[in-house]
Amino acid sequence: MTERTGPGFRLLIIFLVGMAIRLPIVAVAPVLPLIHRDLGLDETSIAALNGLPVLLFALAAIPGSLLISRIGARRALIAGLIVVSIASALRGLGMSTPTLFAMTFVMGVAVAIIQPAAPAVVTQWFPAATSRATALFGNGMVIGATISGSLTIPLVLPLVGGSWGWSFAIWAVPVFAIALLVAGCTPAVVARTGQPRALWWPNWRDSRTWRLGLLQGGGSVVFYSGLTFFPDYLHAIGRPELVSPVLASYNACQFPASLLITVFASRMSGKRSPFIFAGATALLGLGAMFASQDWIIITAAAVVGIATVYVLILTLALVPLVADPGDAHRLSAGMLAIGYFMTYVIPLIGGRIWDWTDEPATAFLPGMLGSVIIIVMALTLRPGDSRSRKTSQ
Repeated sequence: MTERTGPGFRLLIIFLVGMAIRLPIVAVAPVLPLIHRDLGLDETSIAALNGLPVLLFALAAIPGSLLISRIGARRALIAGLIVVSIASALRGLGMSTPTLFAMTFVMGVAVAIIQPAAPAVVTQWFPAATSRATALFGNGMVIGATISGSLTIPLVLPLVGGSWGWSFAIWAVPVFAIALLVAGCTPAVVARTGQPRALWWPNWRDSRTWRLGLLQGGGSVVFYSGLTFFPDYLHAIGRPELVSPVLASYNACQFPASLLITVFASRMSGKRSPFIFAGATALLGLGAMFASQDWIIITAAAVVGIATVYVLILTLALVPLVADPGDAHRLSAGMLAIGYFMTYVIPLIGGRIWDWTDEPATAFLPGMLGSVIIIVMALTLRPGDSRSRKTSQ
């Protein structure tokens, strides 16, 4: 590996990569009511739009693993970031439904390549600190979600005259800048002569693939259900003024939680109790969303957000801990395929139930189901799932 930057700077870059894959995705949630109004989409279509990248995370994760095995994790990471930035900028072109869905499709494929590439890059760049580096990657995802979820309405929309299409283009700029940073300032990994070609197809017979996939899926169902349905739920109950503070609270309060996990990542990784606590906390927070007081709703959103970040980061941290060297992308791809397929289907069913019943409260059913899945799958974790090699502490 040719050294270009110090380990501290590489940690910053892996943090920024995490930011880059959440900035354009979460930027959709604050403007969903505007898209709903301008394009005339029903709740099922809204759920499909917000969930389309998630479906692509599932469908393209395994082809992404194949690409990584052929061109390497770093190159796949750079290519994915560039495509994400371009597709994100084009989503609002012409304010048309076909363009919006098509470019969201392309963006989802690119993110699906980045996500299994990141654990592989972590094992290559940080062989002695995988838990810390993975936690920073997850921390970057949290910060990216916080920035775009909190600043789209009060800052970005006024800059672009209230155009949700141009707001997508604004959030594409930092993603492209991060792609250039990775390309110019990170070490390339040189393949050894005679080294066998890396495997790419997930081992579906490995129970860890399924347990980690269902665990990650439960957390993602909770997170993306909130992004999808919180804004329209608040509009439906006649409280649209709460959309911005609820989304800000939902995302911003994940930041201190993610910092705490980063500090104690090696101690918390693989243990049952943090997952069980997170699932139970998410259930309580979703129940509190039915309160009549504004401050309780805003606080409840924060509680749910904190629970989801615990599940996200701790699940990501399990991958480099349990995967054999050079095999992290396969385990990650299988886990993401399972988890994100759940994350697409369950909220989509929730949106359909809302359309059928015309009852806004049904918006919380997907998140509650995801919370239960977290608890159940946490109880299935076994000591062998969290074995720690000396090189990963």
